[in-house]
Formats: sequence, structure tokens, C-alpha cells
Amino acid sequence: MGRLDGKVAFITGVARGQGRSHAVRLASEGADIIGIDICEDIPANGYPMATRDELDETVKLVEAQDRRIIASVADVRDYAQVSAALDAGVAEFGHLDIVSANAGIAPTSFGMIPIEEELAQWTAVVDVNLTGTFHTVRAALPHLIQGGRGGAIILTSSSAGLVGFGGLQGGGLGYGAAKHGVVGLMRSLANSLAEYNIRVNTVHPTAVRTMMAVNPEMTAFLQANPQAGAHLQNPMPVDMLEPEEISAAIAFLASDDAKHITGVTLPVDAGFVNKV
Repeated sequence: MGRLDGKVAFITGVARGQGRSHAVRLASEGADIIGIDICEDIPANGYPMATRDELDETVKLVEAQDRRIIASVADVRDYAQVSAALDAGVAEFGHLDIVSANAGIAPTSFGMIPIEEELAQWTAVVDVNLTGTFHTVRAALPHLIQGGRGGAIILTSSSAGLVGFGGLQGGGLGYGAAKHGVVGLMRSLANSLAEYNIRVNTVHPTAVRTMMAVNPEMTAFLQANPQAGAHLQNPMPVDMLEPEEISAAIAFLASDDAKHITGVTLPVDAGFVNKV
């Protein structure tokens, strides 16, 4: 018996990284999965996004847990795409219990860049990380409320959503602003949805070993800004966390072990937030 037997989870950014890890972990606990990913590059983001092949690999990994998954290509910036994908999944599985709004990007730059590029970075990161999170939750609310089963919504923020860092350019500032915005969204939703027994929390990872943190653009940024690298170090002796370590927190918050936990900002950060 798994902690999530009979549950259905909706996960965004599911093709690789944390999203894939969350899908596999929740499936291992008994949940069926509805997953989406853009599977297309975003020009203002400096590293490649996931591919359709990677999404197909996630499907295989979930099915290897003997669970079902409906995975489709959808852009969280487009509410109609998100809603259509989720509606199709709920039509197949019959209900929805868990939402993991995980999709995110982190554009970075170093040195002076044209203002047009900086504004494009700001717009892209806010659209994906904040508006995309709202789209995810908004598409899920009718299913959760009308289902009458309660539920758990877990929004992926960041250590940057609890402390003030991000530099002076549009990408970093937009990332920090969006991740703080996710906390405000969570707190409002936690109050508004409590009467339906729907819990809402945020998870705040430090750097995680995924493409977002390990890519040529980020490496170049840290080499050009060594003081930023020192600032980003964790107090505990670990440079980055593994995606599975964040998935453990997601699985806990999604389960009945956390049935009375709502409105919480949960750092999974090797002490990063506490040091600031």
C-alpha cells in the first residue's frame, strides 16, 4: 500500500528534472499522473528546454512504477492549453487530488545586455514562473472543488522566494519577484480553499542538479560573478540537492501525513535561507 494509492496528480514541467522526479516519486507512492511540458525552447531563456523525447522517457519511467500517466505538450503560459490537457486527463482518470505546479525557468546574463533582451527575460520568467503557476492552479480548481475529495496543491517556489537576491538584471530580478509572488498566491489560496479541505503549500529548494542550475549560461554567469557563487553556497556541506530530495518533500505534502499542514513555506535548502 502506498501513501497515494487511488490519487491522481497533475504535474507541470514533467519532461525532465524536478518534474520528472516528482512524477516518478508520486507514482511509486501509488498515484496516477497527468503531466505537461512545453517541449520547446523559449528564446529569452538561455538554456534548452525539454524535448518530446524526454517527455516520452518520463512516461516510460512512470509506467515502470506500474502506474498510468497521460502526458501531453502544453505551455503553462497559455491557459487554454493547460486547461485542455488537464481536462483530458481528469476525463480519463475520473478525478484530481494533487497539483504540483513545478514548471519554471531561470534566465541569466552577465555584463551589459540590450534593454530589449533584459525586458524579454523579465517577461518570460514572470510569465512562466508566476502566471504559469496561476494558470495551473486555476485550471485545477474546478476539479478539486467539485470533486469534493479535498486535495493538496504544492507550488514550487525557491530559496529566492524567501530572501532577496537576483542581481540587477531582468532575468534574475524577474525570477526572484516571481518566486516571491508564488508565496503570495499560496497564502491567499490556502485561506480561500481551507473550507474545501484543500491544502496549499510552497516548497523552496536551494540549487538542484538540473538543467536550470547546470548549464553553460549559468556557469558563465558564476565565473563572471564569483561573489555571487560564494553567496549561493549552502551552509551544509552539499553543493546542490538532487531532484529526488525535493520530490520527497512533494510526496509528504501531497500525502495524508500532512493532512493538517497548509499555508506553509517549506525550505528544502541545506540551510540556505537560514544563513541570510
